[in-house]
Amino acid sequence: MRAAVQASAAGRDAEDAVAHLVAGLRAERRSVRRRNAVRLAGVAVVVLLGFCAEVLVGGTADIRLAEVPGALVGQGSGLADFVIFETRLPRALTALLVGALFGLSGVVYQRLVSNVLATPDIIGVSAGASAGAVAVLVGAGVSGLAVQAGAVLGAVAAAGVIFGLSRRGGASTYRLVLIGIGVGACCSAITSYLLTFADSTTSTRAMRWMIGSLAGAQWNEVVVLAVVLGAATAAVRLIGPDLEALRLGDPLAAALGAHVQAVRVGALLLGATLAAIATSVAGPIAFIALVSGPIAARLLTRSGPFPAALIGAAVLVLADVAAQTAPYVSPVPTGVLTGLIGAPLLMLLLIHRKADA
Repeated sequence: MRAAVQASAAGRDAEDAVAHLVAGLRAERRSVRRRNAVRLAGVAVVVLLGFCAEVLVGGTADIRLAEVPGALVGQGSGLADFVIFETRLPRALTALLVGALFGLSGVVYQRLVSNVLATPDIIGVSAGASAGAVAVLVGAGVSGLAVQAGAVLGAVAAAGVIFGLSRRGGASTYRLVLIGIGVGACCSAITSYLLTFADSTTSTRAMRWMIGSLAGAQWNEVVVLAVVLGAATAAVRLIGPDLEALRLGDPLAAALGAHVQAVRVGALLLGATLAAIATSVAGPIAFIALVSGPIAARLLTRSGPFPAALIGAAVLVLADVAAQTAPYVSPVPTGVLTGLIGAPLLMLLLIHRKADA
């Protein structure tokens, strides 16, 4: 009888312990969600403030604050309407959308390869997009959608070569990065070679793909970027769970029901396309794709692809504001500023990975 009572008491104690553990885990999960929500809200506020700064103080034109509301909807007068509605507003929206596309493409590749360095700008995909865009611009003398199509073809071709060569003799992320750097160098050489055949006007226009600049952003480009980002959001939601499963290794991902090869090819094409569209509009703006994912991972306890897109938008908007208005710096192309900031960050990432090895 006593043994039965003791067993019953022990059972209740075990149930209480399990219940306490479950309650603790649920409380921790709620705390993590609240913390992530607060931090994401903070990033969104930063994006909003950067956007407002772009519209209000971007550039050198002096526009009175009272003229801004009307100009934002295209109902301003004269100079205010041109500067706000035709220049600053599309540039600010382009910065948001291009930053989000670069951030999303970077985190897709980082998760596909499980290497923080495997981003379109580091492994040469953006250089392939630049080569494709400049080939269309110089060879056909056209712009707009044709240049964007050339950028997509160049990026997809570069990505196919990089991933194809890196898988010969066994997959290796370091081999992929090194091959990507080589392919990127070849694409940059092709771009430089093509520019030798361009006239001065075409060469000047093509330099935006060599440096990276948001100057001259237009509303039709904003529409294209918005459509691409919407489609990319749906695509990432579709392949996101399987892409996350790939980080466990192909055999285990397949055992969990992931369509390994389809997801791998889809993620490869998706990341290349996003980087290509962003590059065709703003040029190969350096390091946005590289830093967005790591920043999101450090900022949030659990981060998916979309926080990286928000981080990319915030980084590019702030960089563009600084490129236009910062003392002792402005005016410079935005790609120059992101390169100056991103190069030390790249070295820190390499040093950190070396220390962890």
